[in-house]
Amino acid sequence: MNISHIEHLGIAVENLEESIKYYEDVLGLKCYSIEEVVDQKVKTAFFLVGTTKIELLESTSPDGPIGKFIEKKGPGIHHLAFAVPNATEALKIAEDRGVRLIDKESRKGAEGLNIGFLHPKSTLGVLTELCSKE
Repeated sequence: MNISHIEHLGIAVENLEESIKYYEDVLGLKCYSIEEVVDQKVKTAFFLVGTTKIELLESTSPDGPIGKFIEKKGPGIHHLAFAVPNATEALKIAEDRGVRLIDKESRKGAEGLNIGFLHPKSTLGVLTELCSKE
């Protein structure tokens, strides 16, 4: 699979504006990007900590993945994302190794990355995202 690093840690939040204030005012981090990913029904905010990013995720619809997650589990850590050379190829490798997939092929995510998710029932309870620039 050739994972190079942790790309980001996704955190589900109820209110993006309030959450950004916490990360900036309390932790001293700087939000460098806010964007909406319409097809995933989410608005994101990014912070850089060393070479790893924190992605805050606010649902734009109660029936979106983040809305459902917060309704079921409350706000908190949502997923762990790894950088790979090619997300679609990495998904195929994971499937060949017996991992259940959420995405059979990568799709466009925030920051223009290609992303795909592994099902948490196959990853010891951790929703895992594979990300690539290609």
